[in-house]
Amino acid sequence: MKKTFTKFAAVAMACMMVFAMTACGGGSGDSGSSEGGDNVLKLGGIGPTTGPAALYGNAVKNGAQLAVDEINAANPDGLQLSWDMQDDEHDPEKSVNAYNKLVDDGMQILIGSVTSTPGAAVAAEADTNRTFALTPSASAPDVTEGHDNVFQLCFSDPNQGIASAQYVKDNFKDAKVGVIYNNSDNYSSGIFNKFKAEYGGDIEETTFTTDSATNFDAQLTTLKNANVDLVFLPIYYTEASLILDAAKKMDYSPKFFGCDGMDGILDIEGFDTSLAEGLMLLTPYTPYSEDEKSKAFTEAYQAAYNETPIQFAADAYDCVYTIYDAFGKTGLDASASMEEICEAMIGVFTGDFTASGVTAETMKWNANGEVEKTPKVCEIKDGKYVEK
Repeated sequence: MKKTFTKFAAVAMACMMVFAMTACGGGSGDSGSSEGGDNVLKLGGIGPTTGPAALYGNAVKNGAQLAVDEINAANPDGLQLSWDMQDDEHDPEKSVNAYNKLVDDGMQILIGSVTSTPGAAVAAEADTNRTFALTPSASAPDVTEGHDNVFQLCFSDPNQGIASAQYVKDNFKDAKVGVIYNNSDNYSSGIFNKFKAEYGGDIEETTFTTDSATNFDAQLTTLKNANVDLVFLPIYYTEASLILDAAKKMDYSPKFFGCDGMDGILDIEGFDTSLAEGLMLLTPYTPYSEDEKSKAFTEAYQAAYNETPIQFAADAYDCVYTIYDAFGKTGLDASASMEEICEAMIGVFTGDFTASGVTAETMKWNANGEVEKTPKVCEIKDGKYVEK
């Protein structure tokens, strides 16, 4: 058993034991549980907590808060954490403004940004200022490219595309494959380009842009007329919900296969979840897993926030524990400057550091900031994510 897992399990178990007394999680999401004292490491987060991508941002906000509260409750006399999440509405300019506010407020380590385009904008600022950043979910390569201080806990877009293509080739050998992707979005096009290169076979391609993501009848008609029976959807859950609804209305029922941006589709207000029956997606976490750590996290999150967590919450939860564990290996204390912490954390992450969490038993980072871990493929059955 690895040391990182032992530390993770011990802290999480301690929190579960004192959960009733400490109201672990609390649901506030605005700041850490620690009050006063000098031994407080200040974590900042950036993501959309309002707007169309708010489901992602709020999941990150809550997942990180849960981990912060667990650690603080389990270690009252040790290093404490504070947590401040700023809303960027999935807008790059607002994300940079949020970053600057966090720096002004004394942030020492950044968790974020949540989405890729704002993430790339913030990464440039964080590099200039020498802020260490671990993003839970900004998966585009340009988030980390050229920035030695930015790391991803999520799968990178290229890795998602490759893993999806391998799964489709191995499990749907006779399928006629098509795709609907957003050619104006780095996340969507980045995943598809790697999928296409890895798959190697014929693919019926249809596209849309962010500005036209309201009607998908034309794309679905093209795929249906081409007898496509597996549709790859490297897109977000909002567009996917419209596609599933439109496909139902035109009596078109291929197998739909998505990536991590699909997670959250069952939580869209007013969405008929039966439309997602049989939908498959690549994900690092499912709330219905029998894995011991996943179950403990899911139960604690449900108790704190009265809702079922999506993978973005699990990613953020793992970010906090990973940062806490890595910071302990730097030899620094919470009085260190942001710049000192950045250089020390880079040294840890590019060394032999290995983390373990809810989203993977083993996580290790390469010099490009990409995480190495094994994805899971899930299928929605009876309104639940079921591991394949």
